[in-house]
Amino acid sequence: MTRELALPRLESRYLDTAARLTAVALLLRPMGPWFVSPIILAGAVLALISERALRSPLLWGVITTTVAVRIVEDWPLADNHIYLLGYWMLAIALSRRRAADPGALSWNSRWLIGLAFAFAVLWKALLSPDFLDGRFFRVTLLTDPRFGEIAQLAGGLSREQLEANREALRLLPEGAELLNPPAIYAPPRLRLFAAAATWGILVLEAAVALLMLLRMTGRPIWLRHGALLLFCGLTYLFAPVAGFGWLLLAMGLAQLGSDDVGLGRVYVAAFILVIFYDEIPVADLVLRAIRS
Repeated sequence: MTRELALPRLESRYLDTAARLTAVALLLRPMGPWFVSPIILAGAVLALISERALRSPLLWGVITTTVAVRIVEDWPLADNHIYLLGYWMLAIALSRRRAADPGALSWNSRWLIGLAFAFAVLWKALLSPDFLDGRFFRVTLLTDPRFGEIAQLAGGLSREQLEANREALRLLPEGAELLNPPAIYAPPRLRLFAAAATWGILVLEAAVALLMLLRMTGRPIWLRHGALLLFCGLTYLFAPVAGFGWLLLAMGLAQLGSDDVGLGRVYVAAFILVIFYDEIPVADLVLRAIRS
């Protein structure tokens, strides 16, 4: 009898941890208008302080509904990962039901990540010609203020050159064209970094998609988790979308078995690492150190 009672708790160890990390991510990234955000935050706090709330399908159902309202309210301009978050909230809510299969959340996590990455690869490789030729990253590095330090460090641009490029690429009123458009300064280092980022992201995303969607057992499963952890460890060092990284790591953690203690610790460490990425301006600090 004791063994029968212990099994469900053992099976739910990482499912509960994944749900807790999801709640932490919701607290770290408040979202939505005034009539949505307080409900999401309150639900996340309850999930963290109460085990009963953590396992309540009603609580996660309410959070799912509010995330859906947030998406509708901002339609169609919500960030990509908010849609994935909505599906993940629904998966958690359904997995909390008494009649739910203990492996349902793990299965949903694997397929949600696999399909999200597969569609990302489809969009980048086949439907977006401006991605494969490197234009996407070259323009993003030059125009997005969040990548300014990276453009200077990895791309070899000076601050003055970066500002001049941004001015040259500033949007004009519809139909307007400059008589003598200024030149865009894109040194070889910038082009090389943009090309490496383009193909690196594409290869990593394809690997994650393939490994998640393939049915695997035994040791090869480590390849699946290794690819996801590598993607998060590298991507969110540069990409200022930590919320996406936290979501992916919580979903990956939900796939672990009760014996995957070491891998579970790596996932939690990676979650904390992305917090450091988000809070510490590494590129800015390095740039200042170089200039001082």
